[in-house]
Amino acid sequence: MTTRAILPVKLSLTAGDFYTLWAPTWREKGSEWQAFLGDDQSVLVFRSPEELLAYLETTNAHDLADHPKWQQFQAQGDDRVVPTEKQYYDIVGAPEFLAGRPSHDNVSNLSRVFQISRSLADVASAEQVQIFFASHSILGNVSRGADHYAGDNGMSEWSGVGRVVLSNWESVVHSLDESVRVVETNELDAERVSAASAAITAATEARAAEDERARADEAARAAAEDPYDSSAWGRAGIDPVKVSIQGQSVYTLRTYLRGAPVFLGKYGEIFTFPSTKHLGRWILENDDHDLAGVSTWQDLINTANAGELKVEVHPDNSYSFNGIAADIAKGTDAVDTKQMAKAYELLADAADWAGDDSLNSLLLANPRMQDYLAYMLGSTRAAGYVPSAPFTDKAEAWTEMENQLIKRFSKF
Repeated sequence: MTTRAILPVKLSLTAGDFYTLWAPTWREKGSEWQAFLGDDQSVLVFRSPEELLAYLETTNAHDLADHPKWQQFQAQGDDRVVPTEKQYYDIVGAPEFLAGRPSHDNVSNLSRVFQISRSLADVASAEQVQIFFASHSILGNVSRGADHYAGDNGMSEWSGVGRVVLSNWESVVHSLDESVRVVETNELDAERVSAASAAITAATEARAAEDERARADEAARAAAEDPYDSSAWGRAGIDPVKVSIQGQSVYTLRTYLRGAPVFLGKYGEIFTFPSTKHLGRWILENDDHDLAGVSTWQDLINTANAGELKVEVHPDNSYSFNGIAADIAKGTDAVDTKQMAKAYELLADAADWAGDDSLNSLLLANPRMQDYLAYMLGSTRAAGYVPSAPFTDKAEAWTEMENQLIKRFSKF
């Protein structure tokens, strides 16, 4: 059932299709109420949405005027009177839904027709319709959905509903026909109807454009989203890492806790593996490492045990040291500073996690190397310093930094 308080609806009755407003059940002052757009005598229906809108704009003397959400409904756009596909109720065509199997569409459409027919009967005091629904309990199960008819006796019960409807529906529809009053076109101001038609068209086009913009925005957001973020690794906040250095590649894991790096390892040793498959197998059989204490680690293990964990390295977590030392020796223009910055990030992370001062000690012993890195990486610490050839000492210092990292690897 819809959660909107007041709905535009399209009803197919014997004389054709008509439009009105329906307020499904609501509670007020401890009592349940339901209503349609109507006057003291009957429910009012119109031949088009524009005639319905023209009527609403010329009178407030109707049964919905006292509805607690009426002003909220009136404040919506001019297309508020246009029903959606779900707000179309083919009352006269209900037997056709029963001619087929109890599919989701057939059962849900029939349930909706029953719902609004009972509501019309209750509001308009259509006694014959009320008696029909009260006398046939089998009709109540339709609201349970198609799954209700999926069992062994499902088709038999569905056929039972069909027999009840086929025997009585003509009189039900006739009673509902008599419960509504068609507001004829000649009862309405022609100019207001014409203006309402233009207003509905404009509002419908504006809403369609807004919906198209919303879809485009959603598509753009979806395109901008990184699938990795919704992976098991992204959800856990623990990342596979690839390190390519001195002609070889190794794999490990890393996360950050309160901004501090934590690697897959223990006592300053980073556990490394020659392939993602080796890494994936190892974590299933071992839990003596620093990452085992991370709150989301068990989530990864559960996923791995279910056979659903694939070790994939995001490009942001792939670090290549290859060629950096040789490029340093050639000159500043030869160095890929983005590659160097990423590599230095990993050097610093590993040293921080290990609690090892060897990297800081090396840089303190080589202040020009500190200045060089600051210059290459755009740090303000390099103010006034410009590297100059020869760069052999810088290349050697960088190689020593790489060797310090490799010494922390369990396998290389």
